[in-house]
Amino acid sequence: MDEQEERVLDEQEWHVEAAAVIQDVKECVENIIVSSLPVSDTTIYFNLTTKEKNSYCIELTASGFRIVSDKYDDNSHPTEDYFETPYSLLDNISPLYRQSFSNALSAKLLLLAEQGERELAE
Repeated sequence: MDEQEERVLDEQEWHVEAAAVIQDVKECVENIIVSSLPVSDTTIYFNLTTKEKNSYCIELTASGFRIVSDKYDDNSHPTEDYFETPYSLLDNISPLYRQSFSNALSAKLLLLAEQGERELAE
């Protein structure tokens, strides 16, 4: 069974998958929403604007994430490169994503450390 066959989802399942992706990266991008392009049982699209204000249409399939256009709701210019995660795609196209992700991670680690100190003090 090839990888594509393993990730056949219905439209609702793709929207659940998309919501999880959006939740994971929304703090580190300017904007990310599900595209108005049709959802199939193997594909869903995102409209993404990076912190640098660059726009992309991103395809998600069993093969991963790839840029299909530099315009929203357009899949007419697909690149060959697939990325396993949205993080690796964003790391490749957005230096400010890396900075934003690092800042968010540092803030979360600091919060955890502070919570741990409070628990020890109790």
